[in-house]
Order: sequence, then structure tokens, then C-alpha cells
Amino acid sequence: MTPSARVQAAIELLDQVIAAAHADGAAADTLIARYFAERRYAGSKDRRAVRELVYRAIRSFGEAPANGRAAMVALARGDDALAALFDGSRHAPAPLADGEAAAMPSLLPAWIVPLLGAPVDPNEREGLLDRAPLHVRANALKTTRERLLARWPEARAIDDLACGLSLPEGSQVEADGLAEVQDAGSQAIAAACEAAPGMTVLDLCAGAGGKTLALAADMGGPGNGGGRLIAADTVRDRLARLTPRAERAGATVETRLLDPGKEAAALADLTGACDVVLVDAPCSGSGTWRRNPEARWRLTPERLDRIVALQSRIIDIAAPLVKPGGRLVFAVCSLIDREGRDQAEGFLARHPGWTAILPQQAARAHGPGTLLLPRRDGTDGFFFATLANN
Repeated sequence: MTPSARVQAAIELLDQVIAAAHADGAAADTLIARYFAERRYAGSKDRRAVRELVYRAIRSFGEAPANGRAAMVALARGDDALAALFDGSRHAPAPLADGEAAAMPSLLPAWIVPLLGAPVDPNEREGLLDRAPLHVRANALKTTRERLLARWPEARAIDDLACGLSLPEGSQVEADGLAEVQDAGSQAIAAACEAAPGMTVLDLCAGAGGKTLALAADMGGPGNGGGRLIAADTVRDRLARLTPRAERAGATVETRLLDPGKEAAALADLTGACDVVLVDAPCSGSGTWRRNPEARWRLTPERLDRIVALQSRIIDIAAPLVKPGGRLVFAVCSLIDREGRDQAEGFLARHPGWTAILPQQAARAHGPGTLLLPRRDGTDGFFFATLANN
């Protein structure tokens, strides 16, 4: 492919990404893979260059552009080398026209900014599009952080996390059960559960089980020290990925597939039985936009309303499962107050007798919980609250 043809390919792919964002269709990476599967003539350098152009555009516009050309025209107006590739040659984009419509660069969707927590200042908003670090968790069931530091001399230990490590970008992490790729924020949420041997612990929105495996490590070896660890979710494919991961990690985990809308009935046998329930709730993902920037184009006020309602329903399902003296840890990978602080405050208002266990680090306190920020804390953006059933 010529450099100009790469620009045209990026325009065509952006058209697909924009359409998929509006229709809740396939992710950008999937669309890029499909595009080049149909164009075998494109070499690895072509694919890499086109992908970089597509993601450069995605990161440059908080709102979905009208179309792919409008996005690339906007980039070209600030990049003479890129503008020169709009030359009208074969397989190239048509020449730029005076007054041609161009997308408006922005960091975030304008309607989102007023909804962010007060600590999410302009610097932290920029951090939502930074390149994400590579964090791993040493699996205490099989190794120690010290042994992994010897294995990876370039790694560094993450403060406040007993098993956390930060690796240079591009480091290879083998799927051998010794370490799990996991953001430091996710590790902090699992640690807040204070799972221990002999406990009954439920990960209610387990997904593929990243936090479940961290809880298993805290509960001890095979059999969880005489305790019980249950991972539940409503999505079969996600939950199915946990089983082989648990086997590699040496973890003992029960899995429970739930029917949407019928979760309470399926969990009735756990009423008042759990020492810990973790609710890592479905959310907007606004705290992870640096890993998935196209998600900004998919979030709408209506979709946020649906997510907030679902979160409230799930946390209320979780409450009766916690035994007196137990704890419920509610978490979202979001910096939007409606999903985080407001949800925790609403739960406490609806459930007399419950109290919040405030974070030890006052700088991270946000309402009844903890707010983690990309630039300040070096993590993805998270809110979590530790709620005690008194």
C-alpha cells in the first residue's frame, strides 16, 4: 500500500468504527482485523500504519466524528505531511478542499465533564487518554513478588500492594499461573475485601475472574483454607474463561451462571452466609478510556441511565447475602459520580445499619469511598467503597 492508500484505508475503517459505536457493534480492533483479513495484499507495515492512524483519530475526538474523512481532515490540518497524502491518486483520498467540514478535536464528550468527580481536574482528564502501564500481580499461591523481581530485573514493586509489580511496556507475561496481568487499581479493590482462609466469599460480577483469582490467593491454598469462593456472572463466555485460569493459578473456585433478572433467586442459598461480597459492577468504563478510547463514542446519557439503574439493582441484591459483621465492596472502573460516590451514598441511605469503612489514605477519600486516578495514583480510574454490615 502507498502512504496515501493507508490514509484512505484509515478513513474507511473509521467509517466502520463510527457506525459500530452508534449501533453498539464490533470493537475497533475486531473491525481492523476483519478489514485486513479481506485484504491479504496489505503487509505488516501497512497494517501497523493504518492502525496507528485509526487510533490517533479515535484518541483525538471525544465525540464521534460525522465520518472518517472528517476525522482525518481535522488531523491533516495540523499535519502537513499527512495533508500531502490527500493527493487524489489511485486508492488515495481526494484532495483537501477549502472550507471542507472537519471534526472538532476534543478530549472527552462535553456532556460527561460535569458528571466527573471533583478531583478529576483538567490534568486528570488528560490522563484518561495517557498510555496505560503494564501491572501484574504475583500469584501468592505459587510464587512471591521477590521471586518475580529476580525473574524480571526491569520490574519494580508497586507501593501499598503486597504482590503488585510494574513492568516496562511490551514485556511478555507468560500464562503459567505465576503472575496475572492486573491493573494496580484492581489489585487494591481485591485487597479491600480482606478475604482470608475459611471465609465464604462471593465475587458477584466476576467476569473472567481477574479479581476472583486475587481473592483466591488471599484465601490460601487449595480448598481456600476450609472456606468457599464463588464466582458468579450472567455472561457464560466470560465466566467460562475463569475455569482454565483458576486451574493454572492453583485456585479453588466455584462458578455460578446467573440468569439476568433472576439473580436473587439463584443466590438465595447464600443469604446471610457471606463474609465478603465483591460487586465489581457493570459501568461506563470511563476510568479505562486510556485502554479503550473508542468507548467514549459509545456512551450516551441514555446508556448511562441504564447502567446506573443496573448498578443500584445489583448492589441491593448483594446486601442480604452479607452476614452480620461482614463486608460488601462495591467497585466501578468509572470516575463519574453517578456510578461511584452517589451509588455508595444511595446504598447507605437505603440500608440502615450499614456503614462505610473510610480509606486510610485521606487524599484518596471521595464521599464514602476511595477514588483512584490515573496520574495521581498511577492506576486506571476507579471508585470503590467498603461497606460494613453492622
